[in-house]
Amino acid sequence: MSNLDPTPAEVVCSDRGPGAAPRVLDYRDVPLGGPRAMPVRRSLPQRGQSFIGAWCFLDHYGPDDVSTSGGMRVAGHPHTGLQTASWLFTGRIEHRDTTGVHAEVRPGELNLMTAGSGIAHSEFSTPDTTVLHGVQLWVALPDEHRFTAPAFEHYAPPVLDRDGVRVLVFLGSLLGQRSPVRTFSPLLGAELTLPAGRGVVLDLDPGFEHGVLVDTGAATVAGESAEPGQVVYLPVGTTAVEVTASGDEPLRILLLGGEPLGEEIVMWWNFIGRSHDEVVAFREDWERERADRGDASGRFGPFPAQWRETIPAPVLPNTRLKPRG
Repeated sequence: MSNLDPTPAEVVCSDRGPGAAPRVLDYRDVPLGGPRAMPVRRSLPQRGQSFIGAWCFLDHYGPDDVSTSGGMRVAGHPHTGLQTASWLFTGRIEHRDTTGVHAEVRPGELNLMTAGSGIAHSEFSTPDTTVLHGVQLWVALPDEHRFTAPAFEHYAPPVLDRDGVRVLVFLGSLLGQRSPVRTFSPLLGAELTLPAGRGVVLDLDPGFEHGVLVDTGAATVAGESAEPGQVVYLPVGTTAVEVTASGDEPLRILLLGGEPLGEEIVMWWNFIGRSHDEVVAFREDWERERADRGDASGRFGPFPAQWRETIPAPVLPNTRLKPRG
């Protein structure tokens, strides 16, 4: 999915080193789109936390009444230097991209798109979708792999029942389940659903940092209380975490983790690069290829014949980036 912010900030993201204790990362509300914008809760990146492993962008949306918001209507748009992980709880989304892939995003099934050197895609909620509910996740590619060829993978993980806790492992490994999907740095991604009042203790890789995103219900994670849209951050060195459904309804969470990226990135709009000038070049390539209606020899590839429109890149800031961290 695209970052539809009309004036996106150019952000330098860098690892800040392991934290001393778990902490709650709050979110900010961001409207995606025009007058009937679909609201999302964005918890990454933020000033105090750029990454969780290589996870660098986290939007949580819904349950969204499509009859009111218009649902997801994201025309063709570009990406570089990242992977997008689409994960739904409710509804369906139609995906098309410039590698020729035409696929659906369905609840409980992962669609992982590797942008690498450059890709463009579109996403529209399907006509039969009445409620849309899910997350948009981006993974920063490490420098040695960021110009890899674009690709797309789909994976429907098996449902694991662990003493009444429902588990879907879509990236990495957890509780004896391993995803076959390729990533370019060690990562973990899993959905867990706990009955009301139930708790679970999860063994964690101490070389990873982790984040527990609350989707529905109320949670206590490592002693910290969290509500939907909030993320409990667990620093490197954490060997286990206790998660409890502390409210009167079931709790659904996403457990995300990975080895610290250990690199600085520049993120603006839908591009990840390593410098201001590189991002400027990505934007120029996109605008040129938009004008030509796609170019098989261009960075972003030939546009699907079904595309009637593409999203223009926003205007760049009138100053060069100033690193912060």
